[in-house]
Amino acid sequence: MSKLGEAKWLKVGLNCPENTLEAVVDLVGIVSGSGVEQSPVKNGQSTVNGFFRLEAEGENAATEQNAVLQRLEQELSELFALYGLTPPQPQCSFMADEDWATSWQQFFTPFAIIPGLVIKPSWEAYTLGADEQVIEMDPGMAFGTGQHASTKLALSQICSCFDAHPVHPVQTVLDVGTGTGILAMGATLFGAEQAVAIDNDPEAVRVAQENIAHNQLAEKITVSGNDLVQINGQFDLICANIIHDVLVEMAPDIVQLLTKNGAVVLAGILQGEQEKNIIRIYEGLDLALQKALYEDEWVSLLLTA
Repeated sequence: MSKLGEAKWLKVGLNCPENTLEAVVDLVGIVSGSGVEQSPVKNGQSTVNGFFRLEAEGENAATEQNAVLQRLEQELSELFALYGLTPPQPQCSFMADEDWATSWQQFFTPFAIIPGLVIKPSWEAYTLGADEQVIEMDPGMAFGTGQHASTKLALSQICSCFDAHPVHPVQTVLDVGTGTGILAMGATLFGAEQAVAIDNDPEAVRVAQENIAHNQLAEKITVSGNDLVQINGQFDLICANIIHDVLVEMAPDIVQLLTKNGAVVLAGILQGEQEKNIIRIYEGLDLALQKALYEDEWVSLLLTA
């Protein structure tokens, strides 16, 4: 651990209840623009560590650190209000560049997020097996690398839309709230001809563009900060891994952008009341639930027009 005056990274630890973890990891990743680390769940709690690169030096360093914490605390306050909970108190420490690099390279190794799709960092060699595809993502260049349940569930649902004999072949995809771009990239690797990925956070747009270009998918995927209401045309598949309230708000616009017989994949939904409410709202817009997938407290829904 480096001394305060030598620090290049601010590490912020948050002890969070299990039902908030996915949302907190996504939020911390967006605010940091770097990596997020999550400890195993124990007694219903897990520690989420966010890493923030510090550019300022001298007297300006304290100002930069305070600005980082103020923004994070404000975002956490709004997020935890959705759960009716008090946000956790951030625990701060500092890391030098070499400590950051060593930490990530030690814990991030190639893994199959779903059967046939492998996520790997650039520093690890990996020999693809039969019928495997790979997405290369480094924690230092992206927030979130797909290890979380809602991302896995969404990718599984998306993959099922590209089965050998789909009822409605998927050629065009819209990824709403793209984050790292992982769902859009997965969809194109599974067989989509074109994808549009949108996010209202400029940092997410930048990171998604980097990831997509790095994986040589820029010709197939367009990334922008456009709002959903600014999107034109219709799509065979629309996916959104976002919190419940936003999925409710977006429902009419999502359905309007869907082709006849198109499919919608929704994730970021908690089992139980959130799940029931989302199904009720989307079925009220003439979609039909085809499949629900579950892991931990999360559910992903596949609905069709």
